[in-house]
Amino acid sequence: MPITMTQSVANSNSNNDSTQANAATNDPSVFGKVAVVYGGNSNERAVSLDSGSAVLKALQSQGVDATHFDPKDQDVTELKNYDRVFNVLHGRGGEDGQLQGLLDWLQIPQTGSGVLASAIGMDKVRTKQLWQGCGLSTAPFAVLNQDTDWQQVVSALGLPLMVKPVHEGSSIGMSKVNTLDELPKAFELASGCGDVVMAEKWITGREFTIVIIDDEAYPVIRLQPADVSNFYDYEAKYNRNDTMYHIPCGLTEEEETHLQELSLAAFRAVNAKGWGRVDAMQDEEGNFWLLEINTVPGMTSHSLVPMAAKARGMDFEQLCWHILAQTL
Repeated sequence: MPITMTQSVANSNSNNDSTQANAATNDPSVFGKVAVVYGGNSNERAVSLDSGSAVLKALQSQGVDATHFDPKDQDVTELKNYDRVFNVLHGRGGEDGQLQGLLDWLQIPQTGSGVLASAIGMDKVRTKQLWQGCGLSTAPFAVLNQDTDWQQVVSALGLPLMVKPVHEGSSIGMSKVNTLDELPKAFELASGCGDVVMAEKWITGREFTIVIIDDEAYPVIRLQPADVSNFYDYEAKYNRNDTMYHIPCGLTEEEETHLQELSLAAFRAVNAKGWGRVDAMQDEEGNFWLLEINTVPGMTSHSLVPMAAKARGMDFEQLCWHILAQTL
């Protein structure tokens, strides 16, 4: 997993971030009994298991009384026996407002966004509609079904285009469509992952991700898959070691600031809290286009939140502590 990161960026503000990460407390006992919730039954179970085990290890190494809780094997009402929850349950059930609503009902503090932001953020169509209503630039799209006129979709969005399930993350079920004949097959693939499918205009240009923690946009990361004609798919995210991650991202200072501000506006528009990630593209004319938001981002060895935190001088253990401290 090649990463380009200048030493100056990696070390900048390290003292400030270390202080901030531990500002809430230096005593792990104040957290009480912590359930690190991960696994579950969604299509993102494998990623969640990797993310959650890394978070659990990081918290335990710092003396936190943290325990793995897997809703696939345990009754979620047992969460009432814990003092707080670190949510690393990717996908449906954990990222769509269901877990958030349960924890609200049980009055258990939790990491990340609440019911509203989680439900909206998990629905790519609703997210984009909200952004459009707020005047934020997002790639044009269309909702697909069995009766869709494929030629009409291509006429409206052009080729190539992206087809994706509306309620999945981690690029599951996504595919790039280069010809009209490929569109029905892409629809069937996405349909197998959920009940709603969308097509999105393909943006030719550079792909970026913006990590947001405590309402602050961290250094922008530029994603460069080995196959530059393709996109940052599941394989590139989790399995390949030749994807490039660029910090600094190659934007001018003015461009990066603009993209950070756009991402913060997108994050706030869905009422997201605590931590998350916004994905965006820059087209060949230099315009930025929002793609989607992730309210329970990955925390694996290939994940982008730890990468951005490192660029701000915060190691993985500090990052996990800091996110958990948001529940105090």
